[in-house]
Amino acid sequence: MQTTKKGNWFLVIGVIILAIFPMIFVPGEYGGADGEAQEAIGEINPSYEPWFDSIIELPSGEIESLLFVSQAAIGAGIIGYVIGLYKGRQENSNIKNSNK
Repeated sequence: MQTTKKGNWFLVIGVIILAIFPMIFVPGEYGGADGEAQEAIGEINPSYEPWFDSIIELPSGEIESLLFVSQAAIGAGIIGYVIGLYKGRQENSNIKNSNK
């Protein structure tokens, strides 16, 4: 059991290093894909006009970031819940089978 816990911590540390390493050592500006796509479309076809406008115009980029992060947190919570649910069911099944 101890080996599994150590392995989990190594995975967590590895993920943190992989997330932080590019931000420290790779120079450049980190932006969203929306702006890049808009620039690429403008270069390919300068007369292009979007088919429709946004339904909601957010007052600032901070609110847009907040909504994006909230969406990611909700998704991570759902995935974590499902993984925990299946893990709990598996452990419960193993306990019942060992008692027989």
